[in-house]
Amino acid sequence: MTYKRWLMQTCILMACGLVLIGILVITVDPFFHYHAPLEGFPYQIDNQLSQNPGMARHMDYDSVLLGSSMTVNFETDWFAREMGLQTLKLSYNGAYPRDIGNIMEQADARGTVLRHVFLGVDLASYTGGIEETKYPLPEYLYNDCLLDDVQYWYNKGVLLDYILKPLIEREPTDLSSVYASEETLQGCYSREYVLSHYTVPEKNDAWFPEDMFIEGLDANLEATILPLIESHPDTRFTIFFPPYSILYWYEYMQNNQMDAVMYEYQYFMEKLLVYDNVELFFFPGHEEIVCNLDLYADTGHYNRSVNRYMTECFVDKTHRLSRDNYLEELQRMKSMIEAYDYDALFTETGQ
Repeated sequence: MTYKRWLMQTCILMACGLVLIGILVITVDPFFHYHAPLEGFPYQIDNQLSQNPGMARHMDYDSVLLGSSMTVNFETDWFAREMGLQTLKLSYNGAYPRDIGNIMEQADARGTVLRHVFLGVDLASYTGGIEETKYPLPEYLYNDCLLDDVQYWYNKGVLLDYILKPLIEREPTDLSSVYASEETLQGCYSREYVLSHYTVPEKNDAWFPEDMFIEGLDANLEATILPLIESHPDTRFTIFFPPYSILYWYEYMQNNQMDAVMYEYQYFMEKLLVYDNVELFFFPGHEEIVCNLDLYADTGHYNRSVNRYMTECFVDKTHRLSRDNYLEELQRMKSMIEAYDYDALFTETGQ
């Protein structure tokens, strides 16, 4: 009888403990799966896959910023000051079109019409499968099924890293600069650093057709991007192409794919320029940025000053594309890339 009593008491205590843990996770809700943030709790936000869907459903905002790591160094306070928009950053590193579609579904679940969508487009990520995501999603955080939420309630990482640790450290994430890489890469933004980590690609003499990227691009546009635009006629879409460095484009030159990527840009532009609620901005041809390696940490990732400049352009419409100038902008970019003195650059590294 003593053993049975002990076993029963132990089971009751364990059950009570599990109930209390579940209540704690649901109450604090560090992934915002059930409700908006509690006032005063020092939330740590650093997990795009797990926290973006809850933020999209329950945060207070009227606009969103979407895209890859090329968007993480924007500060949404800039959008508030310059454009009067309450913008939520919902970036996914390496975002594919399906990632954009998935998070927009979460935002639409609020039932509120967005004023503005800012979308950074990396065309290299727009040619894969239409259902492909960059990383596997924690589906239980993206659906409405309560049964699989047990993976959230009794997750050791959630309890230790997102509830107990923030309570000890008391350093809440600034939502304006959430996911920013600026601090992580501090000291890496320099010409010397980029060149010291760069290997000059060998020349590829293979031939590639100009339309080699178009089938995949068109499939993703038709499956995700165009339906988003058409289903949100009252939302303004600012879609922009990030300014990768000159070294990024040298790799396309060496691989004999420059004509193909230029045609890919042209195809995307012609598909999007017909929409009245879309404005396109083109930064890859901005020579003062693209050729200044002191702004970069590698061949593609730039510092926050570039993000700040792009925000200003969204306001004053510098680098905005139209049906009259898009071909001219593409040609200017191509001429810059072809005329650049790569030999002089690589002499610095002895390559």
